[in-house]
Amino acid sequence: MSTIINKVHCRSCGAVIAAEARACPQCGGVQAATGGVGQKNRIAAIVLALLLGGFGAHKFYLGKPIQGILCVLFFWTFIPALIAFVEVIIYAFTSDQDFAAKYG
Repeated sequence: MSTIINKVHCRSCGAVIAAEARACPQCGGVQAATGGVGQKNRIAAIVLALLLGGFGAHKFYLGKPIQGILCVLFFWTFIPALIAFVEVIIYAFTSDQDFAAKYG
């Protein structure tokens, strides 16, 4: 008899681990206690970065509030808008699996 264990990607390093694991055995990163809840949509991140990237909306959506606050503080320089445009390209060419592994 074999037990089927659901596998997920570590939120920190992307390694394949058991879904029930509280921490990654490879990197020690703490995993979310909410199974599939909280998954981020790659298309939503792309749209937010395109439309409101200069204000860091996509950063807040992806769970990076410090970077989002920095974007809000420096939006007048247009540097966050340029960074958001580059991130749109990165998100567009990232696979769904890699995006889920990085942003959960």
